[in-house]
Amino acid sequence: MAPRALTICCDIVRWIPVVFITAIIVWSYYAYVVQMCFFTVESIAEKVIYLLIYHPILVLFLWSYGKTIFAPIGAVPRQFYLSKSDADKMSRETVEGQKAILVNVAKDLPVLNRTQSGSPRYCEKCHCVKPDRCHHCSVCGQCVLKMDHHCPWVNNCVGFSNYKFFVLFLGYGLLYCFYVAATSLQYFILFWKSGVSKDMGHFHILFLFFVAVMFGISLISLFGYHCYLTACNRSTLESFRAPIFQSGPDKNGFSLGKFNNFTEVFGVDKKLWFIPVFTSETDGVSFPTRNNLQANSNNSYQTMGETPAPSAGDGISYPTRTIDLDSDGLLADRQRWMEEGGESDGGEKPGSYGTHENGGFNLA
Repeated sequence: MAPRALTICCDIVRWIPVVFITAIIVWSYYAYVVQMCFFTVESIAEKVIYLLIYHPILVLFLWSYGKTIFAPIGAVPRQFYLSKSDADKMSRETVEGQKAILVNVAKDLPVLNRTQSGSPRYCEKCHCVKPDRCHHCSVCGQCVLKMDHHCPWVNNCVGFSNYKFFVLFLGYGLLYCFYVAATSLQYFILFWKSGVSKDMGHFHILFLFFVAVMFGISLISLFGYHCYLTACNRSTLESFRAPIFQSGPDKNGFSLGKFNNFTEVFGVDKKLWFIPVFTSETDGVSFPTRNNLQANSNNSYQTMGETPAPSAGDGISYPTRTIDLDSDGLLADRQRWMEEGGESDGGEKPGSYGTHENGGFNLA
């Protein structure tokens, strides 16, 4: 019963950030619509204009937020999972035996990404070959297609199934904050100059402006960062650790040009670009790459004893590691560090950034 109770407690705690954000939105609605528009704004025309613009922004904001929260996690298709016999062999085989099993399983799968040692990427916890851009989330307890990061503010993994919703949530959240701040500024200045008042409506409007500005500033950099990632066709994880192809690491391996990168996430129908409905035309398993990186996933990866260090993207580089196939197991700590950037039972590895994938460093 103890583990079950602990799991329930953890699940409840994880919803606290979502409840907090929801409470802020509900209170802001009361402060803006009731206290400011109904009780403070005197002009009827001004009231109508404020409310007519405010509500569509709010609806799109809440719609995007809800879709981000409740979108199902992009699960790995069954054909990527090892059979029970192959999974058992993986735990007993030598490095070469493990690699042979993975190559055999992956030969008919659309996988281009590799580990540093040249093997198809394998999740020891899920017992599956990882599709391109897929990573294991320790919080969700499963592999997630095109995982970007696990976001506590939505209590969900941000990945293939909801990345568009997440970007729209950030964008509409920023628009919501700036609109509320801009339209309440004159009343904020008026009440601030008037000094202490016993009217609670004044406090609501003063606090509303402060909260809108505070959240707006925090969203600027986050929204800008994810716009940049969308334009480059990278996930947050890929911006820190470049995906490894058969030709080597390349942080721009999935980049097809800014417009094509945008439509890969937002779809080709312009009418639906800014509506929180799923429009991606990819399947979350295979992704188009630059022409010079197109390769047959059945070809073996040639190792020369010492492999080049993968680019971590945006000026970050990992130290060069020598891969010794006789001693560096496919599932060993060193290989996991290069692929996942996480922690193992032995503690944090040198150069580990505690990335989202392992429930650590969160950008959102």
